[in-house]
Amino acid sequence: MGGSTARPVAAGGVAWGSPEARWMLTATVLGSGMAFLDSTVVTVALPAIEGDLRTGLSGLQWIVNGYMVTLSALILLSGSLSDRFGRVRLFVWGVAVFAVASALCTFAPTLEWLVAGRIVQGVGGALLTPGSLAILQAGFREQDRARAIGAWSGLTGVASAIGPFVGGWLVQIGDWRLIFLINLPLAAVVLAIAWFKVPESRDPEAARRLDYPGALLGVVALGGTTYALIQWGAAGATPAVWTGAAVGVLALALFLVVESRVADPMLPLGMFASRGFSATNAATVLVYGALGPLFFLLVIYLQEVAGYPPIAAGAASLPITVLMLALSARSGKLAARIGPRPQLVAGPLLVAAGLWLLSRIGTDAAYLTEVLPGVLLVALGLSTTVAPLTATVLASVPERHAGLASGVNNTFARGAQLIGVAAVPALAGIAAGGEAGGAADAGSLASGFGTAMLILAGLCAAAALCALLLPRGRTPAASGAAAGGPPAEEAAAVPPGAGERPLRFCGVAGPPLRSCPGSAAGRPQDGPPPGRSG
Repeated sequence: MGGSTARPVAAGGVAWGSPEARWMLTATVLGSGMAFLDSTVVTVALPAIEGDLRTGLSGLQWIVNGYMVTLSALILLSGSLSDRFGRVRLFVWGVAVFAVASALCTFAPTLEWLVAGRIVQGVGGALLTPGSLAILQAGFREQDRARAIGAWSGLTGVASAIGPFVGGWLVQIGDWRLIFLINLPLAAVVLAIAWFKVPESRDPEAARRLDYPGALLGVVALGGTTYALIQWGAAGATPAVWTGAAVGVLALALFLVVESRVADPMLPLGMFASRGFSATNAATVLVYGALGPLFFLLVIYLQEVAGYPPIAAGAASLPITVLMLALSARSGKLAARIGPRPQLVAGPLLVAAGLWLLSRIGTDAAYLTEVLPGVLLVALGLSTTVAPLTATVLASVPERHAGLASGVNNTFARGAQLIGVAAVPALAGIAAGGEAGGAADAGSLASGFGTAMLILAGLCAAAALCALLLPRGRTPAASGAAAGGPPAEEAAAVPPGAGERPLRFCGVAGPPLRSCPGSAAGRPQDGPPPGRSG
């Protein structure tokens, strides 16, 4: 699997509507859509997996977080790899790894095998996610890039929206293993198209020294911390828990040391000298730290306590996806007129209000009167928040660092979801269950769910306080300002304005950019690449 057999990108790129353009869009949409779909269908299937493998809540947390650990820690590095070694090559490797891992998940005889498969899926997702948008950015003509990226955003958004229905339907008609099995034919089609039909591209000025030590330490830091938090909830403060916590903290400290010294760091610490960048990333951590546990616990509660069938539980949060797709672009335009601060205060407070309503749902919760009002408030809050949050992150750093800023923000969001899923159930007193107790014995889940939602509401209220640190007034427009997408997506991008010169991604999820740091000095470069989850 050394690389694509298709010719290199033609000078100027391909035209919209040409056969080459259709092949390129098909491969990138199907590849990214496979990862986006998987991220939503797995959550719906968790109670069924628990019943089959007889695991407790801690096992379900690992099924979700095993994927997030490797994805969060490797996505920035993979963007640099795609720029250096070829975007199609890394995309193909990512799809292949994701397919092999899906097969491992499909036939996993035990929880340990399933978690191992999910960890490998995260590696594949980290490789293919940056490559999909990078391929479009490099392959299309300048005047057609916006249209191509818009089509990619819309079609992959559909994959996220239908995920709960697909997952619930597959679980109800057959077996949870089908949610992984469907990835195999999709991956085969993507590999064939990408290998033979999609032109290769790379950045000849990409950094020669890649931050492998930073990536490794990131995985260890997230893995150790996650292990300690999950096992703390399952077994208490055992020596193994303290060891995991110590390893995670030590790896984090070493990560910060490495990032402050290497020539081309994965996470340039100097960016945090900007108050706006630091405040918006703090708000991101708090908001997304609430979203991860919300989606994880809500779908389990509705099935295990309220008695919803899988397809109904999966569809319960669909209004969030629909309203974000419909309103995020308008929210971004409003923030451009009035400044982001009002929305970044009001949006998290709306989410907090929705979580407070969800904390009050009963054990026989009727969807229309008890669940839907809270879900709608969460949806309105996220629609208010995500677009100005992204735009403010980009506008808080020099334009040449905007792509990197977007990737850092994306990584923080994923890491926060990871930590939230690991920590919040234990903080809320939800018992881990076990082979005899089920996914979190129904009694402790019923009593602890409300507490968990109140903890998440508190996180969102704290995010609103972080937004108060932002300066008043309008924020300067960031290059290619992004409108946020639904939380389950791996990346979000909005086309740049007309008349911009050739664009480039910096190997990370985010909006199209005009220039990015190619070295420690951050020299501008023309060319393209990467893109978000899940």
